[in-house]
Amino acid sequence: MPDASKVVTTVRRAASLFRNTPGRKGSVVHLDSAQEVMVVGDLHGNVPAFRQILELAALTKNPGRHLVLQELVHGPRMYPNDGGDKSHQLVDLVSALKVACPDRVHLILGNHELSELTGRPIGKNGVPLNGLFRAGLDTAYGVFADDVMAAYHELFKSLPLVAQTPNRVMLCHTIPEAKELDRIDLAILKADEWALPFEMKRGGAVYALTWGRDDSTETINRFASLVDVDLFVTGHQPCDQGFRQANHRQIIIDGTDPYPAYCLFPAQTEITIEDLFNGVKLVPMHHS
Repeated sequence: MPDASKVVTTVRRAASLFRNTPGRKGSVVHLDSAQEVMVVGDLHGNVPAFRQILELAALTKNPGRHLVLQELVHGPRMYPNDGGDKSHQLVDLVSALKVACPDRVHLILGNHELSELTGRPIGKNGVPLNGLFRAGLDTAYGVFADDVMAAYHELFKSLPLVAQTPNRVMLCHTIPEAKELDRIDLAILKADEWALPFEMKRGGAVYALTWGRDDSTETINRFASLVDVDLFVTGHQPCDQGFRQANHRQIIIDGTDPYPAYCLFPAQTEITIEDLFNGVKLVPMHHS
């Protein structure tokens, strides 16, 4: 069994570091010092892909590179004997990485982390993912599972909603639906505390920024105007080939099996959607 007290200490330290990351203003991390950015698709407990990503990112050898991660929890890797979901292991690993490299590792909020915060049931193919996540914590941490879960909630509340580069690329989990743009209060991006119940529920800004699936040209143009950026790299939507260009402003990347993907691009110089697309690569995985 992992040492729960050490995990709780690390996760809480990571939460403080996420909240106080250089460039953090409200719910936006401005990556002003980044020379290049490596953003990864939804991982959902994909620890093997994460380990490969760390090698590819080579942050020690690339001091101007920032790594942006998203969607850690709820995945297909399970403990034996109905022991639940192992994806909490990725939360622990990313927390440790943030502590080790606090200024250049970023995690943006996804809808699955939001579902853990709000207690909103979320499922896939009829399987209740929240219950499996809790079962995995019970398997790993036993009587200390409540303490670890409380630390995870602290971590998830600390996360930014978006990251933004100097060359006008926004990294967010998804794009709000067109109907949400008529009522969304983007003042949430300037708020230091976004964890208001109504903002996290359907109809709220946090919900809209983590749950939408509208990648139409009209919607992406409206949203780009509202947030004053040109291009987007998002996750949230599964991609059969690991990634796809959704429109003239947006690249969608997926970090799950069998084709986890990442996008590596310069952060300071002028960039096009073609440049972003050409920066997308599949994580080399060793499949048995």
